[in-house]
Parts: sequence; structure tokens; C-alpha cells
Amino acid sequence: MAKQNGLVRLVGNVGDMTYYRSKDGYFAREKTSLTGDRIATDPKFKRTRENMTEFGSAGKAGKTLRDSISLLLKNAKDGRLISRLCKTMMQVLKADTVNKRGQRKVSAGDINRLVGFEFNANAVLNTTLFAPYTTNMNRQSGALNITIPAFKPSSSVIAPEGATHFKFVSAGAAINFDTQVYTSGTSESAVLPWDENTTTDITLSNTVTAGSTLPLFLVLGIQFYQEVNGSQYALTNSSFNALSIVDLSKA
Repeated sequence: MAKQNGLVRLVGNVGDMTYYRSKDGYFAREKTSLTGDRIATDPKFKRTRENMTEFGSAGKAGKTLRDSISLLLKNAKDGRLISRLCKTMMQVLKADTVNKRGQRKVSAGDINRLVGFEFNANAVLNTTLFAPYTTNMNRQSGALNITIPAFKPSSSVIAPEGATHFKFVSAGAAINFDTQVYTSGTSESAVLPWDENTTTDITLSNTVTAGSTLPLFLVLGIQFYQEVNGSQYALTNSSFNALSIVDLSKA
């Protein structure tokens, strides 16, 4: 693969070369005679087929997780979220010590590797929020809660330029990665002023199916606003909004 330079950038086929555009720019590569049928049947590509199967499983797991918190992702994600999450899911899958290569599953892997995953790489939660918080995941009741003790916003929240207010958002989810089925709930705090006045204690409560034996996920995020004439408006640039997996329970 070679990167195209110069004023004229090509897209399409020219001779034995294929020119194309990706997120990273314009590239060129030599055509190949390799076909999908050969990959699917040739014994030489057994390892390739195994890798493709597991990559597909990781991709589906990532999509299921994203879908379970889709309401929050609208305001906190980066352009490479899908590929970053798939990479992490592959790490989870490869930790499966039960199933054979090509048959390994995210559900049998080490999902603890997802703790701390940032859905927006441009805004990391632990460098945006310095107020302490605690999590509580009650399988019996299905309550997945986050408690944030009183704090001073001006010294505990790193706000972007132009922000006058902020709010916390949270989600809890119980996910079956094998069937791509989930239950989830979301919650949010009031919109709070970014000033020197100490807040009250904040509790974010999310509810999933009581007694679930599925992996449980708890997500925390922060969104920023600007007050204009007494009304709060979300900042047009959502790249400052953080969202992270802060706790989970495999079962």
C-alpha cells in the first residue's frame, strides 16, 4: 500500500493498480487475483478464515455494546470509535481459554479489559472529572448506580472554553454478546453551573432486568453547555464530552 502525493489524487482502477480514498488519505495498491471463493475453501487460508470469524464476532459484540448506550453516544464519540472498540473486543475474545481458535467468543473472554474504555478518545473522563465517585451494581434488584459526593465544579471539572454549565449522564446495561440482545437504562443529573459553589450529592440510577446472569456494564459521562439569556445550549462541538465504562460485572 502506497500513499498518493501530488495535486491530482486518483480513485479507481488504472492498469494493475487500484487507487482509493480512506479516512487517512489517498492510497494505491496493486490488484490481486485472490478471490473470495478461494479464501472460503482453500486449506491454505484456514487461519485467515479463523481470523475473519473471530473478527466478525468482535465486531458484533462492539456493535451490541454501542447499541445498548446509543442515546449517550450521540453526544460523546470520536471518528474511530468502531475500530477502537473492535480492537479491544478482539483482546477480550483472545483471552477465551475454553474455545478453539476460530471459535473463541467475547462472552468467554476477559471482559474486564473493557473497564476504562473511552467512547470519545478526544475527551478522557479521568482527565475531565476529578471529583470522586462510587459505583454499586446490584444484580438481584437490577439497580446499577453511581454516586458523586458534593464537590466544587470549578476545581473538579475541566470545562472547555465557552462552557458555563454541565451535566452528568449514565447508562447501565445487561448484555448477551452471543445473541446480541441487551436491556439497558439511562439517567442524567440536572444541568449544573460550572462555578465555585459546592454541589449537593448526586446519584445516577439505572435499571436493568432484575436477577440477570448476563455481563453488566455501567457507563458515566459528562456533557457541557453554554448559557445564553437564561437558557442552556449544548456546545456545538461535542468532542469535549467524555463517556467511559467505569464498572462491570461478568456474572
